[in-house]
Amino acid sequence: QYFPEFNLERNDCFQENTTAVAVKRCYEVSWIQSAFYFYFRKITSPLEVLLDKTIPTQKHYYKGTSDFVKTPIPESGWEMIERTFLEEAGPRMILEPLGGKMNEISESETPFPHRKGNLYNIQYTVGWSDNSESISSQKIAWLRKLYKEMEPYVAKSPRTAYLNYRDLDFGTNQEDCSYSKAKMWGEKYFNGNFERLAKVKSKVDPNNFFKHEQSIPPYSY
Repeated sequence: QYFPEFNLERNDCFQENTTAVAVKRCYEVSWIQSAFYFYFRKITSPLEVLLDKTIPTQKHYYKGTSDFVKTPIPESGWEMIERTFLEEAGPRMILEPLGGKMNEISESETPFPHRKGNLYNIQYTVGWSDNSESISSQKIAWLRKLYKEMEPYVAKSPRTAYLNYRDLDFGTNQEDCSYSKAKMWGEKYFNGNFERLAKVKSKVDPNNFFKHEQSIPPYSY
């Protein structure tokens, strides 16, 4: 009804059970139901499930990263993605649409700069429950391979990323919290706003008391 380009029919939107495999095909859900899905809960769960703060008995690990897309990915790109996805179990690509009202807001009006000209962003993730060295290394290597293969199809100069899908592969603060080094990831997340944010940091926290692996350091020439 809303996205005719997908060529979906109503009977596509269910979970098909075969003899050994449940194949997820398509779900049409409300926003809050999508939160259940990413929370690894049934989409029919009561809302109170989201208030449950108990620590899960089974730990889940994952590696993620992100991109912004300015031009449509050609068919050859999607074929590459399909081939790469078939190499690994449990991969995800989450596409979040931009445009519309986002295009009307200046890049410099707020710290978030990825507005006009971006079609959508992508979050790539892969997860695992066995955190042994062999499994975790395999999963992380696979995601890094996919990220490298996506380079021709995403935003460039710089290759941008979404702050909330933080990726320490872009670099991390060391003891000196150097502004020049922090630009490696800072401009991916904030474009030209990174320098302005660092200057604000210089005023409100010149001694850099509040910091983490990819925090904004005080500005320096």
